Amino acid sequence: MRRGWLVELRPLIVISGAMLLVQLVNGALGGALNRWGLVPRHIEALPGIFLAPWLHGSWAHLLSNLSGLLVLGSLVLLRSRRDFFFASAFIIIGSGMLVWLFGRTGLHVGASGWLFGFWGLLLARAWFERSLLDLLLAVLVFFLYGGWFFGLLPRAGVSFEYHLAGAFCGVLYAALTRRRIQR
Repeated sequence: MRRGWLVELRPLIVISGAMLLVQLVNGALGGALNRWGLVPRHIEALPGIFLAPWLHGSWAHLLSNLSGLLVLGSLVLLRSRRDFFFASAFIIIGSGMLVWLFGRTGLHVGASGWLFGFWGLLLARAWFERSLLDLLLAVLVFFLYGGWFFGLLPRAGVSFEYHLAGAFCGVLYAALTRRRIQR
């Protein structure tokens, strides 16, 4: 028997709860946890590769990211939990390393690199997999989030580097994990 949809979404529910809890603590501490964010090319900021996606500058920042994480994460979960976790790890670590190496100096926090990674992954899978489901998911993602393309361009106060690195890692993950098509 197939598990219920709430059980299927448990990873996203736990992640969302953890992010809300971190923001609650961070807000109570006046944003002090953000010192654990990512600062490019600073050795002491290397933990930020793993921690920055869990930290946010404000409640509005977090809620904006959570809405995208819930939608795009749900679509990634359609394949499997295993794929969701491997894709998440690849995107978080890969985009964090790229931002640490090449990002503008300054503090980078937020889950947008993760979100753009899911965005790139879901769009790229349509190309690499060429299945009806992946094509339909890509059309849905493009319809809902097509404007995110402009998030890949530099803008003041926004870590476009995380957006670009996340999207790149999502596309790369799709390429590396594609199923070989028999001809």
